[in-house]
Amino acid sequence: MQITIYNSQKDLPLSKAPIQAMVSYLLGALDVRCEELIVHFVSKKKICDLHEKFFDDLTETDCITFPIDQEASSPYRVLGEIFICPRVAVAYAKAHRIDPYKEVSLYVIHGILHLLGFDDLSAKERKVMRRKENECLTLLERESLLLKKKVLYKKYKKQSSK
Repeated sequence: MQITIYNSQKDLPLSKAPIQAMVSYLLGALDVRCEELIVHFVSKKKICDLHEKFFDDLTETDCITFPIDQEASSPYRVLGEIFICPRVAVAYAKAHRIDPYKEVSLYVIHGILHLLGFDDLSAKERKVMRRKENECLTLLERESLLLKKKVLYKKYKKQSSK
């Protein structure tokens, strides 16, 4: 399976390999069959532009999804595209004193669940989706696959030799 990651934002340092590992594991755990998934990490301006263009809403949002191939029987199934704004995660994490990387991990989960047909428009749908998000977070946390801040070896080496 191809998991393509595009990172055009500068609000939170992200590495492709951990994101791909997390997504790949989660799709396997959810028994999702597809050949491709695309995840974009974008700026606040880009997420606002997408939100306005496709949802007629000028406000920023955390995650927007675009399903592509809904039929699992397609010869080459592209599950869809997820657009995530890490700046929203950073602001939310700061306000709630939580890890912004865990929040971005949640947005990835949220996007995948949207592509799988979960919704959060009604209170009942939101409750079902939140329960599934929490199950996925717990699973990824248990497997040590939640995103985290990259620790640079050189920086650690300098600090440990003092």
